[in-house]
Amino acid sequence: MKILILGGQGFIGQNLCKRLIEEGHDVSVVERSIAKERVLEKVSYHEGDFTDISSYKEYLRGIDVVYHLISTTNANDSNQEIERDIEQNVVGTVRLLDACVEANVKKIVFTSSGGTIYGIPESIPIAEDDMKNPICSYGITKLMIEKYLYLYHHLYGIDYTVLRLSNPYGPYHQSPNQGLINVILRKVYNQEEVTVWGDGEVKRDYVYINDAVDALSLVKDMECEEKVFNIGSGNSYSICDIIKEIENVLGVDVKKTYKEARNQDVPINVLDISLAQQILGWNPKIDLPTGLVLTYESLCKEASSQSEGVTKLEKRKK
Repeated sequence: MKILILGGQGFIGQNLCKRLIEEGHDVSVVERSIAKERVLEKVSYHEGDFTDISSYKEYLRGIDVVYHLISTTNANDSNQEIERDIEQNVVGTVRLLDACVEANVKKIVFTSSGGTIYGIPESIPIAEDDMKNPICSYGITKLMIEKYLYLYHHLYGIDYTVLRLSNPYGPYHQSPNQGLINVILRKVYNQEEVTVWGDGEVKRDYVYINDAVDALSLVKDMECEEKVFNIGSGNSYSICDIIKEIENVLGVDVKKTYKEARNQDVPINVLDISLAQQILGWNPKIDLPTGLVLTYESLCKEASSQSEGVTKLEKRKK
């Protein structure tokens, strides 16, 4: 199968690339700029700007499945850049859909946001057909993209699957301020203080990246009436819970500093994953303590590798 991943050098993208290559697929990646240290063997890399369809349109030819993993904003800053959020992500996706129809792409897999798309839930756990009232632009644009995927399926027959991911964590996570678990673990490694927003009792659903990738891989060649699935652990943990679990499994004391609560944070979010379990046969396999240890071990290995690289560079300079 010929697969193109938009955002293949990001956190989810790198993990997905590794899985698809292991499965024997022909994988290509489009990124605005190619980070050489993140290049994987057997993957074809192309430079292209998601906001400029002409820069990557040619790479859609002959592709069976497109994974749309790109977002140019995040939940924390999208309310300050609403116009940019709409223009780049919604309009950018519509242009992508037009290009996919023209190139006869068979299917699009889109990573939506189970953590923001529902807003403040009326009941827990949250099912796919529950009320959706996002309180940040990021969640609104994700919902708009879902609706345009449905429209293009209705108009042109292009297949699609939407995976509403909870909060994935694990190896290859690069962001210094997005993704609570990875951010905390990086700060623990660097012996830095962890910022806790509010009282730390905001609860979220966290899914280990390998489990999320299992779902992403499963849906690429599945045809079913259901198009939208929640992907999470089905459990909720507060920030305080996460910190305590990290202290328990790593045997450390986490340094904390408290700041005023943010208005874009819903008080609780835990996903009902029963539809994915029933239709896809998917189940999360990695529990939180195991996932924390695996993530921290990967972080330590990455830091050690970077340190060795710096040492070698310094020796060359001498």
